Amino acid sequence: MTGSDSLQPWTIELGELDRTMGVVVLEQSAERVVATMPVAGNTQSFGLLHGGASMAFGEALGSWAAVIHASTLGKTAVGLDISGTHHRGVRTGLVTGTATALHLGRTTTSHEVVLADEEGDRICTIRITNLIVDRR
Repeated sequence: MTGSDSLQPWTIELGELDRTMGVVVLEQSAERVVATMPVAGNTQSFGLLHGGASMAFGEALGSWAAVIHASTLGKTAVGLDISGTHHRGVRTGLVTGTATALHLGRTTTSHEVVLADEEGDRICTIRITNLIVDRR
């Protein structure tokens, strides 16, 4: 990117894992990213949504939002810290993830990511912090 293009907000591009997990992006901005992921294909041996799939999904949403923010500064973002709490299991349907900005700074961003089932019940809460860095 050169000139004024370097300050245009980055547009989400799904990675291989995102496509494998069936992620579909519904909304994207630094302040809020919303996406869905099917439970089918993302379960553990007991038939529940895999906790690692929940964390990978949440990390993608929070990181995407951070990169969108960083891109408007001519920079990018890398993961610094992530934690999650699994509240309840889910066996079927579609999970919706919503990443909401808690802090959009010049050196770090923090997002809360809420994963909810089709009834709107919270199944997981994730908190992710990203570091704003120069592009390579």
